Amino acid sequence: QGDKEIQLYKNALVKLQGFHSAFGEDAQIYSKEEIEAMEKEHEAAPHLRILQKTLARDLTTRVHSAEDLQAAENASEILFGKGTSESLASLSEQMFLAVFDGVPQVEISKELLNNPIGIVDFLTEHTQIFASKGEARRMLKDNGVAINKNKVQESFVIDTTSLMNNKYILVQKGKKNYYIIIVK
Repeated sequence: QGDKEIQLYKNALVKLQGFHSAFGEDAQIYSKEEIEAMEKEHEAAPHLRILQKTLARDLTTRVHSAEDLQAAENASEILFGKGTSESLASLSEQMFLAVFDGVPQVEISKELLNNPIGIVDFLTEHTQIFASKGEARRMLKDNGVAINKNKVQESFVIDTTSLMNNKYILVQKGKKNYYIIIVK
């Protein structure tokens, strides 16, 4: 199966190059040597998905733009990789909402954040992300809670400085469970 997959992506890169030359684009996308080098890289480290990522990047840039590619890669890194609070903050509101489309949302009043709220109370009483304070404390102790991609401890407090785009808080519970808190 691995050889078929490599050949499939290699053929796609060659066809993409042929497509662009047929429509009069001057520069070759990838030379035969570059494709063979990517193929060897892929064979050496298939888990890095060199061919797939190269094809996806090229197509995304050509169909959309380099900026859209960067935004998509940042979004992917935030969801599936080691995205940081800086990469999260760099997302536009539209991209933030698109990335977290389908994530459970909780609305709270902005007035609630005028006074700092302990993280345990915030996660249980105000957002019901955790069913009990004990569960929240255990997860915090195990380093399993992040606010806006920053791991937090039980001493953390939520206030207006926690807001992104002046109206969102992203809570991560464990590795894969996200919640958007919409502050109105």
